[in-house]
Amino acid sequence: MKHEVKVLARMMVLMIVSLGAGRAALAHHSFAMFDKTKFMTVSGTVRKIEWANPHAYLQVQVPGSNGTSTLYAIECSSPNELSRWGWKYNSIKVGDQISVGLYPLRNGQPGGLLFSVTLANGTVFKGN
Repeated sequence: MKHEVKVLARMMVLMIVSLGAGRAALAHHSFAMFDKTKFMTVSGTVRKIEWANPHAYLQVQVPGSNGTSTLYAIECSSPNELSRWGWKYNSIKVGDQISVGLYPLRNGQPGGLLFSVTLANGTVFKGN
């Protein structure tokens, strides 16, 4: 009887650990750093594209009114999700002139969560 209790206890521990590991695999970071109550559009030149998991990223150089420019870091969805929305890894290239709709960062830094990208030819790509 003691042996059966030990085996049952080990099985329970294994089951609990397995369930915990599954939850960790489903975890995702919070989007609380983006203010989804605000929306803004910036236009500029693509400086960098990172087509990587878990999220793709864009860096866009946005000219200012005083002759300076600001580099915006923009978080996108996963490459898998972007592909399902019609993106290809080369849909946007470094040097392209684009307009980006985004939810800005709460801390006021230049960047945000991508909503959409509009290319110079008018093509629109969903971003979130």
